[in-house]
Amino acid sequence: MKTFSKGGVHPAENKIAANAPIEVMPIPKKAFIPVGQHLGAPAKPVVQKGDTVKVGTLLAKGESFISAHIHSSVSGKIEKIDHWMDTSGYKRQMIIVGVEGDEWEESIDRTPEIVREITLSKPEIIARIKESGIVGLGGATFPTHVKLMIPDGKKCDVLLINGVECEPYLTSDHRVMLERGEEMLIGVSILMKALDTNKAMVGIENNKPDAIAHLTSLAAEFSGITIHPLQIKYPQGAEKQLIKALINREVPSGKLPIEVGAVVNNSGTALAVYEAVQKNKPLFERVVTVTGKSLAKPANLLTRIGTPIGELLEKAGGLPENSGKIISGGPMMGKALTQTDIPVSKGTSGILVLPEEDSTRPETLTCIRCAKCVQACPMGLMPYHIALLAAHQKWEETEKSHVMDCIECGSCQFVCPSARPLLDYMRVGKQTVGLIIRNRGKK
Repeated sequence: MKTFSKGGVHPAENKIAANAPIEVMPIPKKAFIPVGQHLGAPAKPVVQKGDTVKVGTLLAKGESFISAHIHSSVSGKIEKIDHWMDTSGYKRQMIIVGVEGDEWEESIDRTPEIVREITLSKPEIIARIKESGIVGLGGATFPTHVKLMIPDGKKCDVLLINGVECEPYLTSDHRVMLERGEEMLIGVSILMKALDTNKAMVGIENNKPDAIAHLTSLAAEFSGITIHPLQIKYPQGAEKQLIKALINREVPSGKLPIEVGAVVNNSGTALAVYEAVQKNKPLFERVVTVTGKSLAKPANLLTRIGTPIGELLEKAGGLPENSGKIISGGPMMGKALTQTDIPVSKGTSGILVLPEEDSTRPETLTCIRCAKCVQACPMGLMPYHIALLAAHQKWEETEKSHVMDCIECGSCQFVCPSARPLLDYMRVGKQTVGLIIRNRGKK
């Protein structure tokens, strides 16, 4: 069975919410909508305090090349534009909307009928996706319309759809594939048309046999789309690892998937593309997994962007007494949160509650040069060496050691017998070196 060849680990899956059907999360009383919910420059607000908005109203425009529009997820009045804590742990600019009812923009098609015929042209599809603020919902939140703008001299010969969801605990993509599979595959067809390709491959790890069987049955009615079971191995959902697993091509260091003729999109993104193109629905809600071993009711919740995560936890039965950490995302790549009034954003795939016994880091010991981190790294790096360089702020050597190739998967830290915070140092090194490179480019 297909998988990537270099590195990788096998953390416990803990797919507790896999059998929990998608539920609609109640609308919040107040929505805190960030203007920076995507990779790239934050969007610029086009509304002001006192304005009345509907569900789907444009709130902020993504004016930079890499940016994305932001739309209201609720109807009501703009209370203020202020700074509020987001999942990064920093205060960011947000548009705060006091909710009054649930009135949608009339241009959004709210009928349940599935629209299969794709009538928009390639340029119209890309424009609609941009207007709708679609970004990658797998975690990176890269603006989708930018991915579809293939540079001159390049060609996409295959579209790869990431249905892997290899991060432990998370199940939102799994439920989307099961419950919204037909719309998702129409979204894949739309992406194929935008990319001028007649081939799409959907990769799904074989711990989701129901999704594999369901989509295989549906795909028989779609031209050029095939479903591919993959061996279970983390981090197979990362772009470069998925490309290696599905088409056995390696993306060169510092390059994008289009260099090897591929474009990768997430299964949830494909559904959002369907809704944008066929239903004229901007991206203002997404499925979020709320899970943890101690939670009373782990769930997959269709949640409006801007909903405080505390409300999702209440929907899942409340925060257990033995809770040690609340994590946005999964345990491998997610980030611990300091408070529960942080809002859901486009990139919020899950909220994980870890009990006290699972959330305390063990004592950090001296590196024993066992090289387990090297064996586990899917990018072929030397994490123990790069982490040491970053710890001593040797940025030039950190850059030469290819820290920018790190995908921050956490495999190195997962296998370290000395419990060294390798991922923390890799992230610091990558952020610092990235800033140095950008500043160098401005000179």
